[in-house]
Amino acid sequence: MENEISTVEQKLIDAQVVEALKTCYDPEIPVNIYELGLIYEVRVGPQADVAVKMTLTSPACPVAQSLPKEIEAKIKAVPGVRTATVEVVWTPSWNQTMMSEAARLELGFL
Repeated sequence: MENEISTVEQKLIDAQVVEALKTCYDPEIPVNIYELGLIYEVRVGPQADVAVKMTLTSPACPVAQSLPKEIEAKIKAVPGVRTATVEVVWTPSWNQTMMSEAARLELGFL
């Protein structure tokens, strides 16, 4: 297809997207959303379209409307990204075991 990027470029974009996700925080928890385990999937397509599946700590999260838009904007700012979509999913339900070891340590769970 026209304008396809290589697998290497996809991996580079993926790594940059993950770094961008690490700059987004849940306002009630001082740990980034990636380390919290809120990001379920990052997919970089062959035309540099990025799709993210994520969840929130709770359906009543006060940033349920604004956080996905913030994440989408940060992904679109990554060099090489053509489009970005963020889908909020509720299955599986988020729980504390999804946090990275660093997040659990930061929050005093270790």
